[in-house]
Amino acid sequence: MRIIRHAIAADLKRIMEVLAAAKQVMRRAGNVNQWINGYPDEAAILCDMERGGAMVVEDDGTVVAYFAFLPSPEPTYAAIYEGAWLDDTLPYHVVHRMGGVPEAKGIFDSAMDYCFSIDPNIRVDTHRDNKIMQHLFEKRGFTYCGIIYLANGDERLAYQKL
Repeated sequence: MRIIRHAIAADLKRIMEVLAAAKQVMRRAGNVNQWINGYPDEAAILCDMERGGAMVVEDDGTVVAYFAFLPSPEPTYAAIYEGAWLDDTLPYHVVHRMGGVPEAKGIFDSAMDYCFSIDPNIRVDTHRDNKIMQHLFEKRGFTYCGIIYLANGDERLAYQKL
């Protein structure tokens, strides 16, 4: 049985294993420039936990995926280039740091079902090389909105679904 729940500190080791497996999937798909230099690290996950947005997906009691589900505002979404958000007035949630083990299927849809049950306005972003996530966003009905820049200056493709 699949459940989605808030992550706890005892999940941290398994979350890092899951994210390492997700990085391997990304690398095999040609995405070698996202999630580099140790990111996401334990500090990022602990920060998600402190903000109440660290989520795990469990299959039969085993953590198979992780994602952050955080309320607006997202500081890096304040400015968008070469496009516009579908709506820039309503509150929203963002999904970050989504990754799972390759043998667990349907993680993205399970996570999105959960997220949209909480908030009908979701924003996401991904690296230009992350063709897997771009495909999943489009398949799920997200609209490409433009380019945002992370605090470190890295470009990301931004999407929104209302």
